[in-house]
Amino acid sequence: MKFYNVIIKYRFWLSIIALVAAVALNVTHSAGFWPTFPLYFLAVIGLFSHFFIGPMRLIQGPMEQGNIEEVEKILSSIWFPNLLFKPIRSTYYTIKGNMAMMKQDFDTAEKHLKKSSELGAPMPEAEGANKLQLGMMALQRGDMKGGEGYIRAAIRAGIPDKESEAVAYLSMCQIFMNKREFRAAKEFFRKAKACNPKSKEVVAQIKEIEKYISRIPG
Repeated sequence: MKFYNVIIKYRFWLSIIALVAAVALNVTHSAGFWPTFPLYFLAVIGLFSHFFIGPMRLIQGPMEQGNIEEVEKILSSIWFPNLLFKPIRSTYYTIKGNMAMMKQDFDTAEKHLKKSSELGAPMPEAEGANKLQLGMMALQRGDMKGGEGYIRAAIRAGIPDKESEAVAYLSMCQIFMNKREFRAAKEFFRKAKACNPKSKEVVAQIKEIEKYISRIPG
């Protein structure tokens, strides 16, 4: 596996070396095409995979280790992201968006996540997570209508974990509280509790809403 990762990391330069070697053999030794075909073949496959598949496989390890600098280094090695195959390009923009959010650069994060959402995520759960993030950013800007639309779309697409699903339902609960549609707000609150979230922030938010939602008509 490590050997394969090394090949992915350096395949562009290995492909260039193979191409130069093939041309040099043709020129200096008058070798025909077929004797040098394997070198040409390796060069073409290497360059094709470098530009159309990219090094996304290398990101998993650094992401799990929390090595953000290495993740950024790998992403920066993708010179022409628009050449990536569509599912890979979607993942690329998702990761770029998440990295921007970690830096609290919400404008850049929104731009990248919208690109990923427009391309369509490789898995519905990833699409749901993207739309939830876009919805939360819209709510932070005070765009209640946009936030509601994105969060509804996230719920329809499917959200990958119960914590995030609870956040989505709590956000919808608060949206409908603001709209004074209390019956719908209570239903979303019930769904949030049913997710049985464990994180302190979400549990605290549920307890805070629970203090007054039972006294609201509807």
